Amino acid sequence: MTLFSVWAPDKPVRLRVAGEDRAMEPGDEGWWHLDVPAAEPGSDYAFLLPDAESPLPDPRSAWQPQGVHGPSRVYDHSAFAWTDQGWTGRQLPGSVLYELHIGTFTPAGTFDAAIERLDHLVDLGVDLVELLPVNAFNGTYNWGYDGVCWFAPHEAYGGPDGLKRFVDAAHAKGLGVVLDVVYNHFGPSGAYAPMFAPYLSSNSNAWGDSVNLDGPGSEQVRRYIVDSVLMWLRDYHVDGLRLDAVHALHDEGAVHLLEQMAVEVETLSTGLRRPLSLIAESDLNDAKLITPREAGGYGLHAQWDDDVHHALHTLLTGERQGYYGDFGSLDCLRTVLEGAFFHAGTWSSFRGRRHGRPVDRQRTPGHRFVAFLQNHDQIGNRAIGDRLTATLSPGLLKVAATLLLTSPFTPMLFMGEEWAASSPWQYFTSHPEPDLAAAVQQGRRREFASHGWAEADVPDPQDPATFERSKLDWSELGKAGHAEILDLYRKLIALRRSTPGLTDPWLHQVEVWHGDQHVVIRRGPNVVAANLAGMPQTVSVRALPRSVLLATEPGVVVERDRLVLPPESAAVISVR
Repeated sequence: MTLFSVWAPDKPVRLRVAGEDRAMEPGDEGWWHLDVPAAEPGSDYAFLLPDAESPLPDPRSAWQPQGVHGPSRVYDHSAFAWTDQGWTGRQLPGSVLYELHIGTFTPAGTFDAAIERLDHLVDLGVDLVELLPVNAFNGTYNWGYDGVCWFAPHEAYGGPDGLKRFVDAAHAKGLGVVLDVVYNHFGPSGAYAPMFAPYLSSNSNAWGDSVNLDGPGSEQVRRYIVDSVLMWLRDYHVDGLRLDAVHALHDEGAVHLLEQMAVEVETLSTGLRRPLSLIAESDLNDAKLITPREAGGYGLHAQWDDDVHHALHTLLTGERQGYYGDFGSLDCLRTVLEGAFFHAGTWSSFRGRRHGRPVDRQRTPGHRFVAFLQNHDQIGNRAIGDRLTATLSPGLLKVAATLLLTSPFTPMLFMGEEWAASSPWQYFTSHPEPDLAAAVQQGRRREFASHGWAEADVPDPQDPATFERSKLDWSELGKAGHAEILDLYRKLIALRRSTPGLTDPWLHQVEVWHGDQHVVIRRGPNVVAANLAGMPQTVSVRALPRSVLLATEPGVVVERDRLVLPPESAAVISVR
């Protein structure tokens, strides 16, 4: 027997299952229910609304084997044979994150294929694997941010059981799993939930209509989102969620949706007896998101810190276009390494106004900020999807890695970064609707044309070759130029893990000074010095060195309280 339920206030609903249409029974608050004795796991079903021309999938469908436009299929979460009963979780503080896209991480682009590469991540020293969105979207492949089924893993990746196999295998190897989820909008094709009920508001954001979080009917919409959050953590044993663009969640209620999430996830974590993390992507530069609830914040565990990326990227590449305009100086780098945000109540020329607020360095630990040199946005939203590998010398790539992995923040790598992968990561889609496909193609080219790129140079998102180009080339790992970078990443992660001064999260303990094309960071008993120049430089470390723990290039010379660094190099030392 299966109980079918759907929220559809003010309209009668019929259920199509086992070749028969059946009237559903009204319940409280606009819900409809029906017990069907003959239905069981594996049975296909759909709902019929009086104003819809065809049967519609379940807004809470757990399985869409025929795609987002097809019928839903009954799925039994209790049937999977988990082997991770001894898994106690991975806390975010002290961890290294690794962001990957299932479709391009391996040639096959499936959960099962990704399992075969988990040993590489273990050997690298990663703690938590962060998957770009895997919930169902229209088409075979895209980035995942066009998802429309917020409870169903994408079938082309391996569906519900495939995701569970991946999480189970990751846990067996000591890796936690973080899942990227999108609750600020529905994708443009296959979003049937708004046909059932008021899931959308009159507000809009960069991706379309906003989700109804504070208007009439919003209680059930909020429940829809929070139930999805709890499902990934509970039923798929996921260890954390990265919440996409939370600044686009329009909520004027007394208790913000993010705080509601934090409360209910804390309850679930306590019951499961393992840590569960909520990581926000936010454009607000406001630590209120990650401030504990008892101190007046929302109680999330961490947030992405774009300012760290912008400070490092602009300094190393010299790029200053668009939102990079205020970044690029060594003073800017010092500001973010000591205080997390560059724009902290300061003028943002890109926005034309003041932006952000200062972080309390005494009370807010650095591990609540996820920092990165590269991620899916910062690579994929470049016109040709080029990585730092295409811009920086090997020496500066090593310097960049050293500055990231010795920072007071939670570091995150983007797949392939650790071996200086040469493959780009471009914007790709596979919309089957011709009009939507054309709109995406034209919109992408117009966007970059406005920034001075020739339209012909911008890859066609709908061309399958764009997707294929974005897949990692695993044959590079042992090749010259790649193996050397991989070895450094392994050593840096191992050094971070074994050196308490490098994992100390307290920002008020970080001291940064700089000179002409060099920067020095004091982290308790450790000093990190980086020479960005194309010639050797003598750098004051303001202490007496004990030993050189790591150097990106041979030839570092210790002279009392100074280091002589080779060109484009960095060193980590212990000091008295």
